[in-house]
Order: sequence, then structure tokens, then C-alpha cells
Amino acid sequence: MNLQSLKKDIRVRGTAARARVSLRFFKTGKGEYGEGDRFLGLTMGEQREIAKRYRDLDSSALEKLLGSLWHEERMIGLLILVFRYERAKTLAEKREVFDFYIAHRSAANNWDLVDVTTPNIVGDFLSGRNDRGMLFRFARSNNLWERRMAIIATLACIRNGDFGTTLEIATRFLDDTHDLIHKATGWMLRETGKKNTAVLVSFLEKYAPRMPRTMLRSAIEKFPPEERRRFLEMKRM
Repeated sequence: MNLQSLKKDIRVRGTAARARVSLRFFKTGKGEYGEGDRFLGLTMGEQREIAKRYRDLDSSALEKLLGSLWHEERMIGLLILVFRYERAKTLAEKREVFDFYIAHRSAANNWDLVDVTTPNIVGDFLSGRNDRGMLFRFARSNNLWERRMAIIATLACIRNGDFGTTLEIATRFLDDTHDLIHKATGWMLRETGKKNTAVLVSFLEKYAPRMPRTMLRSAIEKFPPEERRRFLEMKRM
């Protein structure tokens, strides 16, 4: 189970047709958020399967995988860290994986790479701690993917019924200019509403008129039609 055999397994499964679809789907054209990314054409299921098989890959090989130019190789590297974190039995073991993930977070440079892995490691590790300063530092970052990490990581907090960090970061993102941040924030607000509708409604009553439309629409997606209309009218006013 070495890096050479892992890359061979990846290339056996990749298809040119799927790679071409991914190039368009993940916006890799000039000036787009995924500009220059490269794809080998694997399904998410295939990537998870390979990551599970190679979860004991040594750290040196894992670093090379996370530094790859190929999107799927980075995803597999990040998934290996997720599986290691889930298998960790002690806080020290979890911290080791968390620290490694943070040190190599530049590998998560598209929305799927962030969304699939950040809540499971960064979110889970920080959800049990009062000090979540790292998430607020990421929220202030000029790096789009660090800002997305900041809000997506709070999914772990939401699942535990802890909404404060999500709402505070969401408030900071009301003036963010990127659609991918609007979508992610709306998603986390919607997840908050699934756990506690009153908390979400209270947030919307205060901020709906200021919220970017994409963020608002995502946040109220599960509301009854008349309630959605009410908040959308607040936005128009």
C-alpha cells in the first residue's frame, strides 16, 4: 500500500468523459473559482473506496498526495485524514490528525473538498471546545476556501445543538461578496433551522433584509411557501 500503487488504482478507475464533466462542473475556466484544477474522472464512491483502502498510507506519501495537481488525489488524501480521525481512539490521536489537516488545508481548494472533509475533522474537533478562534480567523481570511471552511465547520456544532458560532459567522458573512460563501452560509442556517426553527426565524427577522438573496433563499428553502414569501418580501423592501 504505497503511493505508486494508490495512483495506479486511481488511474484505472478514471474516465476522460467524467473528467470533462468535472472541469465544467467545478468551474475550472479562466477567472473562475476553480481555475486550473485538473481531474482524472472518478466518482465520489470510487474516491472513498480508495481512501479507505489506503488509510494507513505513511505521512510522507500523504503529503505528496495532498500537494497533487489532480483534484481527486487531493480529495483522497483528505478523505484518508477523515477516516483516520474517525478511527482515532484518544484526544491526542484526534489532535494529531486535526493539526495535520490544518497544516495542509491548502489542499482543500474547491467547495467539495471543503464540504466533504472539514466538518468531520475541524468541525468535530473544535465543537467540543470553547475556543473556536481559528474559525473566526478563517472567516476574516482573504482566501475563499478558508472562509468557506469557517462556516462549514460549524455543521458539527449545529448537530450538537450549538448554534452560536454559526450565527456569529453568518452575521459576518452578510457583506461577503462571493456566491459560494452565500450558498454555504445559507445551507448552515437551514441546518440550524432543522434543529431549532425558532433560532433561525429570530435570525431572519433581524437580518433577512440585509442577507444576499442566494443566502436567504437557501436558508428558507424548507419553509412553507407563505413563510418564504414573507422573508423574500422583507428582502425586497
